[in-house]
Amino acid sequence: MTVRIKEKERAAILSSLGAGVVPAQGLHHIQVGRKDEVEAILSDLKRVEESGAAVRFIVGRFGSGKSFFVNLVHTVALERRFVVAKADITTDRRLTGSNGVARALYSELAKNIATRSRADGGALSSIVERWVADLAHEVKSGGGTDEDVRAGIAEALRPLQDYVSGYDFAHVLSEYYRGYMEHNTELQDAAVRWLRGEYSTKTEARQDLGVRSIIDDDSFYDYLKLLAAFVRL
Repeated sequence: MTVRIKEKERAAILSSLGAGVVPAQGLHHIQVGRKDEVEAILSDLKRVEESGAAVRFIVGRFGSGKSFFVNLVHTVALERRFVVAKADITTDRRLTGSNGVARALYSELAKNIATRSRADGGALSSIVERWVADLAHEVKSGGGTDEDVRAGIAEALRPLQDYVSGYDFAHVLSEYYRGYMEHNTELQDAAVRWLRGEYSTKTEARQDLGVRSIIDDDSFYDYLKLLAAFVRL
């Protein structure tokens, strides 16, 4: 069977290969000899779709195709309508630590969140905007007001209140909606900044959004779980 390659994908593949880097798209066209590994990852993704979890460690020598395989997994997950977050762990971005190094890892993950329509990352704001806009449309189509929408946001996010800081998370999304309705881009940007873990002081967050907590080194894993729970909603 002949598979037609889109011009955009062909250009991206040839440009990346010419530069000696892994293509960001169209990897399935040049993927060879990874059948067993791909099947293993597909089984992991299926488990996650069914509310399970999975962890994989990709090990290999330099040049053996680790980055290629990770990018292939990223592409496959997006095609299956997953929301994907990725980050490189460095001395300044770690799983645990102080002086903002753990929060920096969370911020990198949040900044690089990707969806099928935003495959290169930066999709968090569009996810939030789409969710808020869809909920507002649903409420207002039934004759509801802005206050009804805010109440609807609180009700829709009630399951998140079982998590640590779930109330503040819901409040920030409500503030995003207020900015959305008032065409206040500064308030919307502040809400997204908070969700990305980009506030370094509680004072600044309280002034901008009226919340008393921020994402920090001690709490970043709790917020990662909150973010995942919100995406599932």
